[in-house]
Amino acid sequence: MGQTHDHDDARQGAAMGDVISLDERRSARLAIPERRPSRMKVTFFFDLASPFTYLAAERVDRLFPGLTWSPALTEALHAGDPLSVREDREAAQAAAEQRAQMLHMPLVWPDEQPADARVAMRVAALAAADGRAAPFVLAASRLAFCGGFDLDDPEVLAEAAAAAGLGLPEVLAAAGDQSRDGEMEATSLRLLAQGATRLPVLRVGRTLFSGESRIAEAAAAVRQRPRPENPTRLHTAG
Repeated sequence: MGQTHDHDDARQGAAMGDVISLDERRSARLAIPERRPSRMKVTFFFDLASPFTYLAAERVDRLFPGLTWSPALTEALHAGDPLSVREDREAAQAAAEQRAQMLHMPLVWPDEQPADARVAMRVAALAAADGRAAPFVLAASRLAFCGGFDLDDPEVLAEAAAAAGLGLPEVLAAAGDQSRDGEMEATSLRLLAQGATRLPVLRVGRTLFSGESRIAEAAAAVRQRPRPENPTRLHTAG
């Protein structure tokens, strides 16, 4: 596909650590004037198997101070793998490549498509519970869709976990803990009941913004806070 880089070329001469280096991003964020945290709670629901999580993660981390990160499962949202049909998978990949080109972001597909990131998502749930979801998701999504690595590979998963400061014993335990799947599935079903149609999802107050392309709308909703005399004007967007 035209907008992707060759998988082998992307890996050649680059260590895994190069892919997830966040030094430039951290330096850039330090240069940004301090922003007043929003009184409105903002939650980012993500699935590491989705390239749109990769395309969204750095922007939402930058735009929403105090953001809550919550793992969810695309399969549960769609009652099955939405990319199991080849035509649907090709259409989704083409859409992701178009968005990556518009955002001037590299996009490298992992060898396994559609990607299975269930094990990595269990570790993401651990990271979210520890307040370390942001660095884990940033590292993991870049490894998957900037480096083309398989997130369920133990070495790759350990690299992403190390970037978030997660201990290896805890990571290994979480990776094998299937009980974490149920909470992520329940989160996805709640999103579905509230009108979400795709991941990632941003929830600003009570309003849902479903899909990576709606980040700007969510940011505008935070800026346009409800007036104190009428704090319940928020509605659910599909």
